[in-house]
Amino acid sequence: MTLEEAQRVAEIIRTRIQYDVMGRDEVIELALVSLLSGGHMLLEDYPGSGKTTLAKALGESIKLGEESERSLIKAPFRRVQFTPDMLPSDITGVMVFDGQKNDFYFRQGPVFSFVLLVDEINRTSPKVQSAMLECMAEGQVTIDNQTYQLDDLFFVIATQNPLDSVGTYPLPVAQLDRFLFKVKMDHIDRNSELEVLNAWGIPRERQEMIQVSRDDVVAARNAIRHQVFVHESVKTCLVDFASILRSDKRCLQGVSTRSLVQAIPALQAHAMLAGRDYVSAQDIIDLASYIFAHRLTVIPGVQDVSGLIHEALKVPIEKLSQSTTRET
Repeated sequence: MTLEEAQRVAEIIRTRIQYDVMGRDEVIELALVSLLSGGHMLLEDYPGSGKTTLAKALGESIKLGEESERSLIKAPFRRVQFTPDMLPSDITGVMVFDGQKNDFYFRQGPVFSFVLLVDEINRTSPKVQSAMLECMAEGQVTIDNQTYQLDDLFFVIATQNPLDSVGTYPLPVAQLDRFLFKVKMDHIDRNSELEVLNAWGIPRERQEMIQVSRDDVVAARNAIRHQVFVHESVKTCLVDFASILRSDKRCLQGVSTRSLVQAIPALQAHAMLAGRDYVSAQDIIDLASYIFAHRLTVIPGVQDVSGLIHEALKVPIEKLSQSTTRET
């Protein structure tokens, strides 16, 4: 697959989501970057902000193909509402006894999908969060000492409410580090909100929209990874930025090496969506807060974590801007 074909795949998904989600173009773009780079996405949002609609539209843009017949995938999109009384088997699956065959068989959980929406991920117990950690980090589940591989496309959109802290379990740092992006969603603008109200209750003619296959998305990922050039100076910029943050007295814990590794495919996907075949300084500036802010632990009193990140980026970005990032 070429980069032009990867852009067409992204445009089909974008069009499908924008048909259902109004006033969220920035979040849609970040969701595309996350999907095409193989990362996961955490939304900190208010109830009724459109997160379920966004995730469902994303999932419905990907169709089940022949690969579903040779895998455990039964649906492109699944949604799970996390509660304090959940068990790991509620999301991963469980062994069930078949009386007729006098044997056990594996019944898949909702993680066996392409796109999984996890609502209120911080409302369940650490045991369930640990099961999710294995899914997100290793791309597999382990049940009764048997390991089952998840699909290569497996993509998690998780949400948490920023205001409601009653009955919640804060996400461990290790699990936060598995999310490529953490995005704080504000209310949509006035015109978009009016458009939503005007459209409510009126049947919309749902046009026959093109879907992409699971193989299309995986091929697009591979094309981006191998055809979008990342200059050595970009990697140097990221490492210098991380070093500056780690030595900053306002940071109790800096960004991990894993986050720098995850940043590379995200920057490549962002560059592709911008129509470039190379990563530039602008890609780092646009994505830095979303990639690194939730991974930092700062001293009490520091409110503007995004400002801290861009302050640490200033010198490395200046050096990067003075060099060429194109392939020569």
